[in-house]
Amino acid sequence: MRRLLIFITATLLSYISVTAQEIDSIIVSSTSFFPNDTLFLISTCEGVDESPALRWTGYPANTNSFAIIADDPDAPNGTWVHWVVYDIPRKVTFLEANMGYYEVMYHGAKHGVNDFGTKKYGGPCPPKGHGPHRYFFKIYALDMMLNLNPGLTKDELLKAMEGHIVARGTIMGYYERK
Repeated sequence: MRRLLIFITATLLSYISVTAQEIDSIIVSSTSFFPNDTLFLISTCEGVDESPALRWTGYPANTNSFAIIADDPDAPNGTWVHWVVYDIPRKVTFLEANMGYYEVMYHGAKHGVNDFGTKKYGGPCPPKGHGPHRYFFKIYALDMMLNLNPGLTKDELLKAMEGHIVARGTIMGYYERK
């Protein structure tokens, strides 16, 4: 009986391990900053708040839409949300720079509300002297189109995506105001 229990446990753990690896299959890149490097000034509050260009590959065949959440976990009062985008059609595998100003983009993707209270991209703007902050741009592949109106918060989007995330990927950059 003990051997059977060990076998079942080992089988379940290997399944969970493979599933976790598969869900993190999306490769995210940008021409607006290099991974794990400083964000270009143009994408910050000290520039023109231009949303960065993002490209993603490696998503599964059952993907029907994508979503993006960009946030700063190093903000003084907890994680600060800079960008929320969803209902990005499956055929769209990149966003050009400066797409962060349209409530509904030309391909139908919708902006949620960031922590600045706007339905657009809000660039990094950490307090001066607070040190470098990390900015995570997370791409989620979903097995369905959410078909929700613009204006969801990060938490509302995460709730709507529950049970529908089939893959994800992240690119991270730094920014510091001196």
